[in-house]
Amino acid sequence: MLSRECVRFLRALPHKFKVCQMSTESLTKSQYGGRHTVTLIPGDGVGPELAASVKEIFRASKVPVDFEEVIVSGVVSTKEHTLTEALSSINRNGIALKGVLHTPLDTGAIERSLNVQMRLKLDLFANIVYCKSIAGVDCVAPNLDLVIIRENTEGEYSGLEHESIPGVVEYLKVITRQKSLRIAKFAFDFANRYNRKLVTAIHKANIMKLTDGLFLRCCEEVSKLYPNIKFNHVIVDNCCMQLVTNPYQFDVMVMPNLYGNIVSNIGAGLIGGAGIAPGENIGNNAVIYEPGARHTYKTKAFQNVANPTAMLLSSTHMLKHLGLGSSANLIETAIYRVYKNTDIRTMDLGGDSTMSGFVQELGNQIEFLMENPAEIRDRTDPFY
Repeated sequence: MLSRECVRFLRALPHKFKVCQMSTESLTKSQYGGRHTVTLIPGDGVGPELAASVKEIFRASKVPVDFEEVIVSGVVSTKEHTLTEALSSINRNGIALKGVLHTPLDTGAIERSLNVQMRLKLDLFANIVYCKSIAGVDCVAPNLDLVIIRENTEGEYSGLEHESIPGVVEYLKVITRQKSLRIAKFAFDFANRYNRKLVTAIHKANIMKLTDGLFLRCCEEVSKLYPNIKFNHVIVDNCCMQLVTNPYQFDVMVMPNLYGNIVSNIGAGLIGGAGIAPGENIGNNAVIYEPGARHTYKTKAFQNVANPTAMLLSSTHMLKHLGLGSSANLIETAIYRVYKNTDIRTMDLGGDSTMSGFVQELGNQIEFLMENPAEIRDRTDPFY
């Protein structure tokens, strides 16, 4: 039976927290003359190249989107545009497409990464990574279709660490009932909207009995509101083993912050790697679309070898959010046709094609589909 506290909290949730009631009107603010303004943060590493590929494909597809580009970097000093200006742009537009920002490995600094700061300041509480294999992509788990939902604002990413005495460092993991209930309900609403049959909570409550124990109890309480959706839970280390041995047993997975980072990378690896999996970060007043596995791939920056698929698919999810489903369907179908009908593969997938070669072929497929619209797949949900 649900506790009174849980019932009161769930009733008080704004409808925008419910995936099934999220409207494009509530989060899409800048629209003029039928065109939408979207904040674009290219990011670091291969991010600028990926952003350029999206802009090129949007032009070829005649997508009614104008990008307000803001340069933020974790590699170089960004004097022209700061994180504050990026946040102002996102708050103004309500929506953004973003590359991954580099987080330096600096043992002497305790400042949060720019990625984390952005998620916290905008309260982007839900991160979604779509791990669905694409026909024609040689991968570990063909025909896979699972969704990883990660609490995005607390847990191990609280940034509360200090050296209590020389040689002894303490780190605080923060889990709250309010945010655990919020992400649990988000996951079940997501499953309900997209006709998913199972939600699995990932945790380590056998060891972290208070923090992960609270998270698990919140998931169990919320599950009782959804009798038509099955619920189970798996310890995180067992989850990782199960993912690489039998990932097909999972459907929607919900978990705290750090586990989500690890599990989403495993999920991306199952379908072909970081260049394939799209993702998004959802809050009450803003949403940011970005590749699901957060890697800058900076060692290959500006070498024309990156795979733009994850960024492009993230952008099609963004188009669906904007109510531009026909444009999203056009681009998605073109991507599937590249993989199904050609041997063009970028380096990450074992091929030798350049990113520009992939984008050029994608443009050819878009041109064909615009002349033959009956070939376009009509999908209104976010899965491809």
